[in-house]
Amino acid sequence: MTRVDAKSLEEQALRFQSVTPRPFLRWAGSKRSLLTHVIPSLPREYNRYYEPFLGSGSLFFLLQAQDAVLNDLNQDLISTFRAVRDGPSAVHRSYAHFDVLSKDQYYAVRGSTPPKNRFERAARFLYLNRACWNGLYRVNQRGQFNVPYGAPKTASPLELANLKACSRTLRGRVQLTNLDFHASLDAAGEGDLVYLDPPYVTTHNQNGFLDYNKRIFSWKDQERLAECAHLAAARGAWVIVSNANHDDVRWLYRDFRHVVVSRNSTLASSSKARKRVSESLFWTG
Repeated sequence: MTRVDAKSLEEQALRFQSVTPRPFLRWAGSKRSLLTHVIPSLPREYNRYYEPFLGSGSLFFLLQAQDAVLNDLNQDLISTFRAVRDGPSAVHRSYAHFDVLSKDQYYAVRGSTPPKNRFERAARFLYLNRACWNGLYRVNQRGQFNVPYGAPKTASPLELANLKACSRTLRGRVQLTNLDFHASLDAAGEGDLVYLDPPYVTTHNQNGFLDYNKRIFSWKDQERLAECAHLAAARGAWVIVSNANHDDVRWLYRDFRHVVVSRNSTLASSSKARKRVSESLFWTG
């Protein structure tokens, strides 16, 4: 059983850019900026931690859960986490020749065939993630990464010390799986902590929400997820859900506690264009 020190977590969340371990990826939809809102919804203690939509793993790295099931349907993402877990130094060495400030190199790497060596492949994934537009992950019909160059303002080096800290946190009783979210939650039960952060957009909260979001996470997926959340809660798990602040979504979790939180949008061409957006946070307990 892991005890939750909310005060310590809040202090770390406020300086998350400088603590280790912290996410080694940028990720569209990351909850890094909402961690201080999520912390009050955490239980006092938990057994195993489940996160079926891992992304950059912001909450996992904040909690440093020693017993966890981390899942994502993105195979490249999970392979990168496994490579960082097993060989942070090898990933760091393979990354050394990349330059996020070079637009020519970005498009050359993006158009190249991914290397067979898993550490080199992970370094390539990290490079494209750091140099692309807003940390977005998108592939074409052939499965090829096709996000445009993001023109980073600084080189933002990949820190070996943080990679090693992330590697230590990912070892032990931490499972990294590549499954549908439903399958990854089958074993969640009494005393476990489940954090559900499905892909969704916030800019269409009331205007065309269902039509727009079906491209990334359909309404049928939303209904399946709500069913999974309720089943896990019925088995005794403490469930937290981040989702769109929309009437239909709120109805799915009408028996959960609920607050509306806001943050600056991360999907915009410049910081000046990033408006405040609202999201819903639901939890049991």
